[in-house]
Amino acid sequence: MLPSLRSLLFGGIGFLEIVIIGGLIFLAVRAMRSRQSQPAAPSGYASTGSLGGDGGQSAYGASATLQAPTSPSDVDRGVGYIRQMDADFDPRRFGETASDIFFKVQAAWTGRDMGRAASLLTPEMQGFLQKDCDRLRAERRINRLENIAVRAAEVTEAWQERGQDYVTVHFLASLLDYSTDEAGTQVLDGNPTEPVKFEEFWTFVRPVGPNPWRLSAIQQA
Repeated sequence: MLPSLRSLLFGGIGFLEIVIIGGLIFLAVRAMRSRQSQPAAPSGYASTGSLGGDGGQSAYGASATLQAPTSPSDVDRGVGYIRQMDADFDPRRFGETASDIFFKVQAAWTGRDMGRAASLLTPEMQGFLQKDCDRLRAERRINRLENIAVRAAEVTEAWQERGQDYVTVHFLASLLDYSTDEAGTQVLDGNPTEPVKFEEFWTFVRPVGPNPWRLSAIQQA
């Protein structure tokens, strides 16, 4: 079966390796953070991300195994660090911000143009996604993500790392995920009538302070 957004993880040539590298980098950052009791000093650290999928069974996800969410006290501690430079940060409202990015990234993917969401993605994430959008365009196919329903968007992690704020949001959602030819007349894979449910952790990053957030990594639950 030709690759779609959710089949790229396990079927895309060369993409699995990219996802593994991105996942390992993400886990390394988590390990570094767990050894620190204070936020690291600013140094322009930039996180990398990964996106892939599994043939219509779940939304974007990486092959690396995600660690269990941290305890509420760790989340509160991380939120406290973030609030030192952004007193208005509210993890409950952040779920709305994350959901807005979630919808826009999905729409850009279906349009095969991640430039439409460039302001919402780290350069690394945009590059990974655009490479596969270009592949879909070359194959004259469209991966359609429709009827997206977010059932939950909850902050599970918050921390600072070398001058960057990080927040991870757990998404529980469903959508229609299928691929067609460019005319939209022939379904090539997936099901245009049966929604698929999925859980994912999306990690967002920004320079410390009240700055715009960008998507830096996606991991399957």
